[in-house]
Amino acid sequence: MAGTAVQQRLPRQRADASRNFDRIIAAAGELFVERGADVPLDEIAQRAGVGNATLYRHFANRRELIRVVVLTLMSGLTDQADRALTEEPDPFEALRRFVHISAELLIGGLCPVFSDWLDPADPELNVQRERMEDALEAILRRARESGQLRPDVAIGDVIVPIVQLTRPMPGTGRATLDRFAHRHLEILLDGLRAPQRSVLPGCTVTLADLRQAACGPAQRGADPSAERGAR
Repeated sequence: MAGTAVQQRLPRQRADASRNFDRIIAAAGELFVERGADVPLDEIAQRAGVGNATLYRHFANRRELIRVVVLTLMSGLTDQADRALTEEPDPFEALRRFVHISAELLIGGLCPVFSDWLDPADPELNVQRERMEDALEAILRRARESGQLRPDVAIGDVIVPIVQLTRPMPGTGRATLDRFAHRHLEILLDGLRAPQRSVLPGCTVTLADLRQAACGPAQRGADPSAERGAR
């Protein structure tokens, strides 16, 4: 009987741990966007509705939490891009769907976290980033081949304005982002449509251009004891 009782509890405990993990990731993403990467971890635990010990049981320090938040973001964007490509018969509608989902997932607000805290040579991050880029490239390729996407834009021409338009204004939070971002993203989409009504200055922005412009690794420490004291 005792063994049976333990077996019955384990699935529930695993489910609880999974829910707590998801809550922490969601709360961290929101607070990083609202307050920056230095927001006290205790506040993240409070918003997630978990105790501090639960947060530290999942994440030893701030850098580890940020890394998982970014991996989760990129994985979510990749999955959404794949679904849009599969489920939307209209190629441009697949692009529209991805663009607006990017705003919902707070990509603009979290990108500064990526550049400031993570090692650009991290193999897992690079694999996930390449998966995300390949998924978006597939959406753009299909829209271009259908004649709906103007031919003088590349993937960087799409990523840069998405990031800029989905970054909350200083001192504002999610509510302001939700109010303005989707409207402005529709203006972006109109500008991406073929036939184009303007001549773009300069050259198309490629992934190589974006990587060359990206910031280097942060010089911040990752001492777990120091992280636990930053509350």
